[in-house]
Amino acid sequence: MKVKFLGALVAVGLICGSTQANAAGCGSVTEANMNWQSAEFEAAVDKVILSEGYDCQVNLVVGDTVPTFTSMVDKGKPDLIPEEGIDLLPAIAKQGIEEKKIVLAGKIIKEGAVYGWYIPKYIADAHPDIKTIPDALKHPELFPDPENPGKGAIYNGPQGWGVTVNTAQFYKAFKAQQAGFRLVDTGSAAGLDGSLIKAYEHHQGWLGVYWAPTSLLGKYPMVRLEAGVPLDMAEWKRCTTVASCPDPKPTAWPGSRMYTMLSKSFADRASPDVIKYLNTRTYTTDDLQKVMAWMTDNQATGEDAAKHFLKTEPDVWTKWVTPAAAQKIKASL
Repeated sequence: MKVKFLGALVAVGLICGSTQANAAGCGSVTEANMNWQSAEFEAAVDKVILSEGYDCQVNLVVGDTVPTFTSMVDKGKPDLIPEEGIDLLPAIAKQGIEEKKIVLAGKIIKEGAVYGWYIPKYIADAHPDIKTIPDALKHPELFPDPENPGKGAIYNGPQGWGVTVNTAQFYKAFKAQQAGFRLVDTGSAAGLDGSLIKAYEHHQGWLGVYWAPTSLLGKYPMVRLEAGVPLDMAEWKRCTTVASCPDPKPTAWPGSRMYTMLSKSFADRASPDVIKYLNTRTYTTDDLQKVMAWMTDNQATGEDAAKHFLKTEPDVWTKWVTPAAAQKIKASL
């Protein structure tokens, strides 16, 4: 997926952050603590590294994709968003960068993220004709709505997520209501996960939005449906990513590059070493899958996972920081 303005402006972000930063540390920092596993873990790692390694005062604040990103653009807060799928929200990203309200730091997930509508593998195996969204919409009986007998259900994410906006627009674009489906508001990340797990453990049909990398898809094999139409980036930007757009048209679901976002004021005041860390630290999908599986198996928080990762993977994270910071972080553990 190509968004022309981003590539050059990553370099601008690097220059702004490194040349205008203060000599040391970064003072008081507000960092978004998003309500999904990978972002919760990443924020917790940042808090330890920035606090212990660079003497920052990090405050984690609860966040969701759309309102948090919008707040950074409009109000300059929070200072730091560890994981943002900017290609899911191109209009907000473009506005923030062009108005010099935000700065792109490094890619937080090296390979990016994959989003889409998924069905259980056992449904895909039993019905090999279902390969696309239109294919699935021909069979509401395979994805029953527990509250409306005879209807199908499409499970959406919680309010505030970019994928929730996208799914609501896909629901209209692919005429899912006319096909006999209801769009189910799951209310929370836990509600979305719970609906998938319940269906899987009862070997029932399930159709809804999800993404990778996640530990859940590692435990419950799912198949991502193709859109059945080509990717139309103009349509994606015009309407699929805009909740108020009334007339979405079918398009494919792009992958999304996952970046760390900085407020311009934070990028200006943070030290070159801090900016270098935020531009350097990148997790592979394997890194994150391993950590998220550990979190799930141990019912662990992001803070627990950060300590586990920092203790067990020094060969990974010490490459992101200065030798002096690495020594202080190790001592703190």
